[in-house]
Amino acid sequence: MTDSNWQDSVFEAIKAGGIDLVGYVPDAGHAALIEKSIRDADIVDVALTSEEEGVALCAGAWLGGRRTLLLMQSSGVGNCINMLSLQRIARTPMVIIVTMRGEYAEFNPWQVPMGSTTERALQLCDFQVQRVDQAEAAAETVAAAIDMAYAGDVAIAVLLSQKMLGRKKWQE
Repeated sequence: MTDSNWQDSVFEAIKAGGIDLVGYVPDAGHAALIEKSIRDADIVDVALTSEEEGVALCAGAWLGGRRTLLLMQSSGVGNCINMLSLQRIARTPMVIIVTMRGEYAEFNPWQVPMGSTTERALQLCDFQVQRVDQAEAAAETVAAAIDMAYAGDVAIAVLLSQKMLGRKKWQE
């Protein structure tokens, strides 16, 4: 698999996993998945004003019979910490795909603190965390996360490393 088509394979895994609602805050790392979700008539796409809204969205949608997925950047995990207690107490299945920042070749120092603590923060909130460093592993990891979350009513976060996503550059 080339770096250019991992998003296609991940989207296929999302569809095969029965995901029918995707919540997101716009993010360049998720741009292709967001666009595919918007264009897919079988998926309800919900643009969020804050990532924490997505936690409640997923819990409520699951209670209504939907399979959901959240797309966010690692800084968004920090925005969700208090709200993730809802998932921890209610034990609803939840899948989050997180594009990492604050790692490999980061140009923005504000991204480093949350980027360096994202995995631990999610683990403290009882999430199983799977990290993807190679594009070839992205789709299989997402498919396994969806299966595990919905078979066991657990929370899973898939972290897409900044090295896998590629170097971010400041745009003037």
